[in-house]
Amino acid sequence: MRKEHYHLIGIGGIGMSAIAKLLMRKGIKVSGSDIKENTIIQQLKEKGAQTNIGHSANNIKGADLIIYSSAIKQDNPELKEAQRLKIPLIRRAEALAKLMQDKTVITVTGSHGKTTTSCLASCLLFNAGFRPTIAVGGLLQNLDTNACLGEGDFFIAEADESDGSFLCYHPEYSIITNIDFEHLDYYSTFENMTASFAKFIDQTDRKGCIFAYKSDYNLMRLLKGYKYKYITFGLKTDADIYPKNINLKFPNSEFDCFYKNKYVAGFSLGLAGEHNILNSLSVIALGLELGINTTKIAQTLEGYKGTLRRMQIKFNKKKYMVIDDYAHHPTEIKATLSAIKNLEAGRMIVVFQAHRYSRTKLLIDEFGKCFDLADYIIITDIYPAGELPIKGIDAELIFNRLKENYPDKKIVLLPRGKIVAHTLENIRQRDIVVTIGAGDIGKTCDELVQELKRKN
Repeated sequence: MRKEHYHLIGIGGIGMSAIAKLLMRKGIKVSGSDIKENTIIQQLKEKGAQTNIGHSANNIKGADLIIYSSAIKQDNPELKEAQRLKIPLIRRAEALAKLMQDKTVITVTGSHGKTTTSCLASCLLFNAGFRPTIAVGGLLQNLDTNACLGEGDFFIAEADESDGSFLCYHPEYSIITNIDFEHLDYYSTFENMTASFAKFIDQTDRKGCIFAYKSDYNLMRLLKGYKYKYITFGLKTDADIYPKNINLKFPNSEFDCFYKNKYVAGFSLGLAGEHNILNSLSVIALGLELGINTTKIAQTLEGYKGTLRRMQIKFNKKKYMVIDDYAHHPTEIKATLSAIKNLEAGRMIVVFQAHRYSRTKLLIDEFGKCFDLADYIIITDIYPAGELPIKGIDAELIFNRLKENYPDKKIVLLPRGKIVAHTLENIRQRDIVVTIGAGDIGKTCDELVQELKRKN
C-alpha cells in the first residue's frame, strides 16, 4: 500500500516545520519547499523530508495533499499547479487542527508571549508525565524541538491570531496572554481583531477553562458576562492568581504566588522580567487546574531553559554580553529592555531591525518611543517578510523619529552588513549588546559573537 504523501509549501518556517515533524512521526511521506535554505530545513532533511529550495510546479509531483503557510501568495507556482491538478489544499492551521483530533487541546494565543507561554506549558506537562503532543512557534531548549508526537491525551499548540487561523481550533483549555494593536494589516481595524478573539473565546469548550490576563481591558471586556469558567492572572491582587515579593535578577526571577488570595508557593523562574512572570502565572494556573502538584510546577519553572531568540544569551564573558531577542512590537521591545536593564552592567547597545513595512507604518509613533532604556541605538533596514516596500516607510523614518524623541542618545543608521564592524569599534567593557527583531537580525548577532570569541 502506497504511503500518503503531503507537500508543505513554506516548510522552512517554524510553524510549518512543526507540522512536518508530526506528520513524519505518523509515518507520512513529507516533501516541501521554501525560498532559501536554513537550519530548520537541514534538520528536516536529516529526519527524512524531501525538500526543494525555490518554488516550482514540479515540486508537488506525487503529492496527495498540499499544506501551505500564511506567507504563501496566491500566485505561487506550486499552489497554482495544485489547483490545476485538483490536489486538496489546506492552510497550516487546518492541518494542525486535523492533527488535534481525538486529543484534549490546550492552546496559547495573544499578541505577545505566545511562544514562551506555550513552551513553558509544554515543559510542565512533560515533567508531570502527561506525554503531550506539542506544536509551538519556537525551539524549546529543554526538549531541543518545536514539535513532539506524544502518546498522552493532551495536545499543546501555539494558536496564531495574526491571520485569523486560530479560529480553526476548538480547545478545551485556552491561555490568552493579551490583545494589542497588532496585525492590523490583516484585520484592517482593531474592532475586527477583537471580534475574532471573541469568536475564539466562544469556541473554547464550555467544560474547559480560559486563562486570561486581568489587566488587559479589551480582553476583560470580551469576557464580561462570560458564563463559563475562566481564571485571571496578573501582577495585581485583583487577579485570581498573582505574585508578591517579586525579585528580578537577570536572567532569573523569583516571586511568591497567590491563588484566590491564598499562598500557593514560592517560585524561582528561569526567565527574566515581569512579562515572563505573567507568562508563568498563566502556566501555574493551568497546572493547578490540571491537578499538577506545586513541587512539579516549581521544578519546571526553575529548570526552564527558555526558547531560542527569546532573551537568549549568546555571549557572556567578563568584558561583554550579547543577547538576542525576537521582539518586533513596541510593547515587546519595552518588556525585553526592561528585563535586561536589571543587569548590573555598562551601556545597553540595542540593534533593531523592524519587521514588515505594514507594521512599521501602523506603529511608527510607538516605535519612536519604545527605546527609553537603550543607551546606544543602531537601526538597520526593515525586514520585508515577503511584503513589497511602502513609499516613505523605511529605516530612515524610524531613525528620524528616534532622533526627535531621544536627542541626547547616540543613534546610528546602518545597513546590516556594517553593524558588526561598527559595534566592535564602539563597544566598551561591561556593555550589553541586544539584537532585536523577527527577521534575520539573529544572523548579525551570530556574526558579532563569532568575532568576539575570536578576539577574546
